[in-house]
Amino acid sequence: MMSGPEVGAIAIMCGTAVAIVVPLIKVFANRMERGAQQVKIPPEVTQRLEHMEQAIDAIAVEIERISEGQRFTTKLLSERTQAAGGLAAGGGPT
Repeated sequence: MMSGPEVGAIAIMCGTAVAIVVPLIKVFANRMERGAQQVKIPPEVTQRLEHMEQAIDAIAVEIERISEGQRFTTKLLSERTQAAGGLAAGGGPT
């Protein structure tokens, strides 16, 4: 069992720890609450973001058109190669 001085020392250490930890927890909780608040975005930034979104959408449409053209060209070249291969192998008209 612990004697009087040991109990006193433990009580002082626990009191000191509580006195230090409780304010730190409060500060941490306040920071978390402030961080969770809604951040107001200025209207100028919102307008710029909307403009960027429209520009990105337009770029996506153009890229899709380029892709379609590439697929079409690849298909034509593939058919042309197959047709040329068939003629060279003697499969031409008689």
